[in-house]
Amino acid sequence: MPIHNSDVSEILREVADLLEIEGRNEFRVRAYRNAAQSVENLSKDITELVNEGEDLTEMSDIGESIAEKIEEIVKTGSLEQLQEIRDRTPEDLAELLNIEGLGPEKVSDLHEELGIDSTEDLKEALDNDEVRELEGFGKKTEEKIEKNIEHELNEARTRLDRAEEYAEPLVEYLGELDAIDDITVAGSYRRKKETVGDLDILVTCSDSEAVMDHFTKFEDVADVIAKGDTKSSVRLKNDLQVDLRVLEKESYGSALVYFTGSKSHNIELRERALDYDLKINEYGVFPEGEDESVAGAAEEEVYKAVDLPFIPPEIRENRGEIDAARNDELPNLIEIEDIRGDIHTHTNATDGSNSIEEMARSAVKLGYEYIAITDHSQRVTVANGLNEDELREHMEEIEAVNDKFDNIEILKGIEVDILEDGTLDLSDDVLSELDIVIGSVHYKFDLSRDKQTDRYLKALDNPNIHIVGHPTVREINSRDPMDVDLDAVFSKALENGVHMELNASPRRLDLNDKHCKTAKEMGLKIVINTDAHSTGELHKIKYGIYQARRAWLEKDDVINTRSLDELREILKR
Repeated sequence: MPIHNSDVSEILREVADLLEIEGRNEFRVRAYRNAAQSVENLSKDITELVNEGEDLTEMSDIGESIAEKIEEIVKTGSLEQLQEIRDRTPEDLAELLNIEGLGPEKVSDLHEELGIDSTEDLKEALDNDEVRELEGFGKKTEEKIEKNIEHELNEARTRLDRAEEYAEPLVEYLGELDAIDDITVAGSYRRKKETVGDLDILVTCSDSEAVMDHFTKFEDVADVIAKGDTKSSVRLKNDLQVDLRVLEKESYGSALVYFTGSKSHNIELRERALDYDLKINEYGVFPEGEDESVAGAAEEEVYKAVDLPFIPPEIRENRGEIDAARNDELPNLIEIEDIRGDIHTHTNATDGSNSIEEMARSAVKLGYEYIAITDHSQRVTVANGLNEDELREHMEEIEAVNDKFDNIEILKGIEVDILEDGTLDLSDDVLSELDIVIGSVHYKFDLSRDKQTDRYLKALDNPNIHIVGHPTVREINSRDPMDVDLDAVFSKALENGVHMELNASPRRLDLNDKHCKTAKEMGLKIVINTDAHSTGELHKIKYGIYQARRAWLEKDDVINTRSLDELREILKR
């Protein structure tokens, strides 16, 4: 079976987690975490690099020892070192890492101080109020752990980018078969939801038996659940289930509508069909009481049958899209080609992997007109955040690199920490010298709703802040959003001319689609940034576009679709 970048990064992260639980050297632990991030950020296939004999130590944060381990993972599919650590770690201990509120350090404390080796041990300790007595925990943390202990968030649904890493090669593999005419991955994957439950692939073909044989022999298949003439199901090695359905040409469009969903969108569509004495199902569009379909070969036919234009898959969530289509008010959804620049990126001046010049050259390849370098401020010590003197030196370096380019503008910026009391991590003097200031929260996520909201409202009154970065700080499947009154934050941002970020990192996608739609309805502008920490991550802008489309955002709703001159004008407070 092939090894994907995410497979390698997950193994390296598990090594780091288990080493941290064991209390091993923090620099060794960090080395594995940094290497995992570097592999995940790669725009190339790690397997290809290894097979071509590339020197992995030329990659950022990968030394000789870890390079050898990556080669072992790629060539064998596993890592002997990881198995050795697992063998000496209580079997259920690592599972505690999947519980919201627990990281390796806290799991280690629970194990060392209370002898907790499993979820059951933890439940018992919680029942006895023992956890709150440990240093660094307290009652709030205990309550949070208790709330989330029954479900392991990391196993809930597959993140979209993880699913894509398997879906795209599978579609390419199926496309090699001459017998296949049409092929589409439907379901929540096609609607570009941030997580997917499974994959539904629809095809039309000339030889169903050949298609099913080919499908079940895909190299990532771990288990064939069922194999039939028109439907087969497999489980991939990442536990993602894939269902393949073979359809007749005349019903392919109807099936696409049906299996793309959402369920509530389809119900509304079927109810509308009743007004036209029609019945819509996965096989076609049928006049009441008749067995012969009058439409369904293409999705456009299905919608046209009920006097509607084609509705883009991303907005089929029964949030008013059918009424909008009926009234000819569907949004002209933003496209990736509309983005003129990325204005939240990091370099190796703090916790990024590449230099200013390398980030700029990659942005040029994407056709960008501008890129902002927004490294961390001093409070984020783990990211080597910049103090004021270091920031001014960094600004000079940005200007020097900018002079080398005549086809892109490199903007001077900072991602400044919003402190607990709502003040910013750097003085107004230095912030006022920058082109772009992004205010973000990186600690104290558990403040009360009122305190968290007040924190933002005070920060938004600072005249130097232009953008609020990853506003809820959530990380999909691993960290819940902060409890904050976003309506109040949005109102203050709108009043003060501050813009909200849709962070395109597929592990964040923060703001979510509903929040972005609310912002649009209020007239609050969004900026779509990657928060890239490497050149490879600049390509992840597409996930932000997916989310923006789900939120009905159009080009005009997003400020980094504007020219540089227009952007500068928009950013003026």
